[in-house]
Amino acid sequence: MGRILLDGGQRRDWLRLISSENVGPITFRQLINRFGSASEALKALPDLARRGGLQRPIRIYPEADAEHDIERVEALNARLVAYGEEEYPPLLREIDSAPPLLCLKGKTSLLALPAVAIVGARNASALGRKFARQLAAELAEAGYLIVSGLARGIDTASHEASLKSGTAAVLAGGIDIIYPPENEELYRSIGELGVLIAECMPGTVLKAEHFPRRNRLIAGICYGTLVVEAALRSGSLITARIASEQGREVFAVPGSPLDPRAGGCNKLLRDGATLITSAADVIEMLRPMIGRAINVNEEMMREEDELGTGYVASGSERDQIMGLLSPSPVDVDDLIRESRLKPSIVVAVLLELELAGLVKRAPA
Repeated sequence: MGRILLDGGQRRDWLRLISSENVGPITFRQLINRFGSASEALKALPDLARRGGLQRPIRIYPEADAEHDIERVEALNARLVAYGEEEYPPLLREIDSAPPLLCLKGKTSLLALPAVAIVGARNASALGRKFARQLAAELAEAGYLIVSGLARGIDTASHEASLKSGTAAVLAGGIDIIYPPENEELYRSIGELGVLIAECMPGTVLKAEHFPRRNRLIAGICYGTLVVEAALRSGSLITARIASEQGREVFAVPGSPLDPRAGGCNKLLRDGATLITSAADVIEMLRPMIGRAINVNEEMMREEDELGTGYVASGSERDQIMGLLSPSPVDVDDLIRESRLKPSIVVAVLLELELAGLVKRAPA
């Protein structure tokens, strides 16, 4: 894209909208597309949530808090970059749950490089760490950005080996939250020589739910995800699964059946991941994909033109859709087919119900 989308007020309003109650990245995009701007969407939130069944006023992120967040980002010498702006990771714009805003610190120009994720066990073996360093160094020297999560073990080894050539650390909490604490020096080095990436605002303390959200960003930024060592219940397998669902390549390094840290990688290989024994294997697989056209949803860019509020569903239409929902996830296409209502009506009702907290979007 290469163009600046937002002025200061619009950036603040985007931050207020994505930080408001029950608004996630997909809901954010639907609101922008429907109302034309974040400021208009913020005005519409109370009525939408009320129609969805929320009995109290929806919590809207205060303007003063958003201004404070932006000031903290700037004080950290970081930048709040919007979806579609030049520094926003290009491949990440393809995924449905792309964050509207990212906090970036460091050499953001590195994000224009083709990226590969290297992830794996926190309690990695010495051989696993050595091989991760070898892969990361060779891929970085070949012009790839190495992306990982700053965790212990494989993540740390990958960042260290690619620090001088190009590495990006995706953080689960705020961009000022260093985890694990022993990686403080590495964190600061990446902030100077590489690039730090966070979806959460500064000061956000880590919670368990932040890690799967972080993993979707690691996978989404990259053409492929490479798992070096991972147990069968490893978070690295979550990253690999997300990468596969996003249509990205999944690579795995085989290991001994006697080593529990190889169980996850061997399962990935059984399930169709590409076996990797060298950086050359990764480069060979990814070379045809580099430079392909990015498939993005341009509708999210509409801050200039108001789109209108759309159709307001009747009570009977809302009841009909509610009757088709269940505790188990239901595909939107199935709701459209079974209700025989227009897709715009179904989407509008689901948006209202989600803002009211009566339905939840199933994780990808």
